[in-house]
Amino acid sequence: MLGFLTARQAGLDDPLRLRRAESTRRVLNLKLNPDRDVDRIHGNGINSIDIETIEGRYMLSGGADGVIVIYDLENYSGKPQYTCKAVCTVGRSNRHVHKFSVETVLWYPYDTGMFVSSSFDKTMKVWDTETLKPAEVFEFESNIYNHHLSPIARKHSLIAVGTKNPKIQLCDLKSGSKIHVLQGHKAEVLSVRWSPRYEHILATASADSKVKVWDVRRASGSLFSLDQDNGDKSKSSSEAVNTAHNGRVNGLSFTSDGLFLLTTGTDDRMRLWNSATGENTLVNYGKVCNESRKGLQFTVSQGCSPEFVFVPCGSSVAVYVLHTGELVTMLRGHYNNVDCCKFHPDHQELYSGGKDGNILAWVPVLRASDMEEESDQKNKGAADSSAGNRALQDAWSSDED
Repeated sequence: MLGFLTARQAGLDDPLRLRRAESTRRVLNLKLNPDRDVDRIHGNGINSIDIETIEGRYMLSGGADGVIVIYDLENYSGKPQYTCKAVCTVGRSNRHVHKFSVETVLWYPYDTGMFVSSSFDKTMKVWDTETLKPAEVFEFESNIYNHHLSPIARKHSLIAVGTKNPKIQLCDLKSGSKIHVLQGHKAEVLSVRWSPRYEHILATASADSKVKVWDVRRASGSLFSLDQDNGDKSKSSSEAVNTAHNGRVNGLSFTSDGLFLLTTGTDDRMRLWNSATGENTLVNYGKVCNESRKGLQFTVSQGCSPEFVFVPCGSSVAVYVLHTGELVTMLRGHYNNVDCCKFHPDHQELYSGGKDGNILAWVPVLRASDMEEESDQKNKGAADSSAGNRALQDAWSSDED
């Protein structure tokens, strides 16, 4: 670390190199933090969590009980021990609450004054954070598994929605209507993701074992279907036999630069794809346990070198190196299956939610030198206070002895 600091000070290294090195070190030292709790509000499992990118301060959670909670992650107590408080809740007593399980919650990318939730009650609601009332409600004919907003879009305000119906719906926030349908899948759509690199590119995953990549400006269908065997990319071939997994595909995530796409399936496999060509990079992650009948929310690190993938795996969270497939560690702490996790790039922290109703905070452990410095400061402070406290001094000792 001193070498990185010296090189940066002398102008020999880009400052980004030091930042990446420290971010990577912190991710490799993630542990369940005994000093940090998250308010337990949900009575049942937690299906989805999201952290806003404006301040990196507020976290959303959506539960199987239909409840939505907003937490403040900031510590203002001045003490290492603190609880992330729930600042507001859309509870069962709220007349606008979802009737059934909330499957996805997402912040609006440009403003914390709005968030979007979707549920098995066949509705997607656009909420005003200030009033906790829906500004818009989109109604569907079948259960909603997943929705997603583009993190970079400037030319459109579309929400992609995956439902039990094989058709992907595109809803426009500006007009408040469903404006487009993408057809091609033959079973329910379990996950949808906009590219963080190109605002019109959308990836969708379905129970028909296929992952399709779309340009939503085109009316002629998908650009291509991902093929695990890297076969013929032609349209006729891809529509017929190309499959991304040998089971239901229930998880999607782009890397932060948008160059790669990760998919998970119920065949207990995770695959890494080149998002531009659709080529399977053939990275072997081994067996990645996945028994979820619904969508699975996993996450990719940001600002590290190499990057890491955090995947719910039973009651643990598995951490893999993105481009080698190496299993780094298993984060254990939940009492039941983990359904979702979210990486916090500002602090290199991880939050996970599970069927046990808990949200756990995984935080980098301080280095030994940092802990020694803290301990020395505490000891010095204790010594100073005892030296200045007459009640702790004996009356029979003499300096002359």
